[in-house]
Amino acid sequence: MSSPNSPDQNNEEFKLESLFSVKGKVALVTGGGSGIGLMATQALAVNGAKVYIVGRTEEKLDTVVKKFGKDISGEIIALVADVTKKDEIEKLVKEIESRESQLSILFNNAGINNESFPTEAKTAEEMKKNLFDEKKSSFEEWTDVYRTNVPSCFFMTMAFLPLLQKATEEKYGYSGTVINTSSISGLVKTAQHHFSYNASKAATIHLTRMLAAEIASNGLKVRVNSIAPGVFPSEMTAGESGDNQKSHIPKEKYEDKTVAQRPGHDRDMGAAVLFVATNQYLNGQTIVVDGGYTLEAGM
Repeated sequence: MSSPNSPDQNNEEFKLESLFSVKGKVALVTGGGSGIGLMATQALAVNGAKVYIVGRTEEKLDTVVKKFGKDISGEIIALVADVTKKDEIEKLVKEIESRESQLSILFNNAGINNESFPTEAKTAEEMKKNLFDEKKSSFEEWTDVYRTNVPSCFFMTMAFLPLLQKATEEKYGYSGTVINTSSISGLVKTAQHHFSYNASKAATIHLTRMLAAEIASNGLKVRVNSIAPGVFPSEMTAGESGDNQKSHIPKEKYEDKTVAQRPGHDRDMGAAVLFVATNQYLNGQTIVVDGGYTLEAGM
């Protein structure tokens, strides 16, 4: 019989602290002031990571540090930047380089929604009126949401690629990783009243795949994946947040729209973030965390 420590078994590798450890990792989360970005920040920082949260509103970021940065094994640090501008991304890279030798995890989460438009119509004329004649339905409306949701993921990934590769080179068996927040809105067959948002999230999913492939083709080892959430409480979905910048969605609102019969919880997203961040064999994939929403909505 083998002893517990004999080399012919590897039980130690299956402990939670081995499988899902982010202790000592350096992470950067955009849009970390609320919603899914805040959930990701907590999941990483509570478990020992140093997390830089980035956003445009200093007050929101400082609130996260004060409310959620105490008595945890990791750290939350606020940095103000607009990740839809290349010059600000460049400044952000230089700031991180001045503090860290590498970046383990880049979480591209910053995103915006847009106007909703009625898509239901009884005639072609009515559909045209709703989606073309309406003044708020414009090229600018499309490009604004696309600019934040898609190119920011591309430029942030490219800008931080050297630091992410250094994370790979510093620790054997680990690879720096990029996580993009996409959405089930980029997968379902319906527009959900916002064509431009859903199209942007579909683009984010394909961008994730392209980034993973092109980075690998150049002999670099930085994993790129995306998480496609279903309905989770955020300022985007709930319309507001409380003093702690957490949002709430009534359970009954989604009882008949998901198999889970509820919106997502913080812990559902936290578990997904830790899985994608730590699984070294996951690359170029989109992980759907939706409580069965896509089963009901169809893809």
